[in-house]
Amino acid sequence: MTVHDLLKRARAGLERVSPGELAELMRTAGPDGSPVLRVIDVRPRDHLQRTGVIEGCEHIEQLVLEWRIDPDSGASAGTAADFDDHLVIVCNQGYSSSLAASRLQQMGFARATDLVGGIEGWIGHGLPVVPPNDALTEPAG
Repeated sequence: MTVHDLLKRARAGLERVSPGELAELMRTAGPDGSPVLRVIDVRPRDHLQRTGVIEGCEHIEQLVLEWRIDPDSGASAGTAADFDDHLVIVCNQGYSSSLAASRLQQMGFARATDLVGGIEGWIGHGLPVVPPNDALTEPAG
């Protein structure tokens, strides 16, 4: 199996969201009893500094994503997700986020998915980014 095969398999189980769809989801998300929308940027901090972030996103580096999201991991203080949360994973171009979202689905987070094109796709669609220090939600621990 190649990495391309692995990516194809991962994406087959995802309902990926386009930049425009994510912008609309973020605009309409609210406390109406529906599952929580969480946008999680998994890029390294230096990438965040270089390109900026989607306002309102959280930062959890990919290396520790599963540990921080799993409520039973013992390493998720303040960052654990509910299994019905809508988790949208963001990376640079939308490749590693697909693999991460697929792993989260395997853990039981059925609404985990990723952003098509990653942050580059977001910016390419003319959607705004902000400096990470102004908008980034830092997880506890």
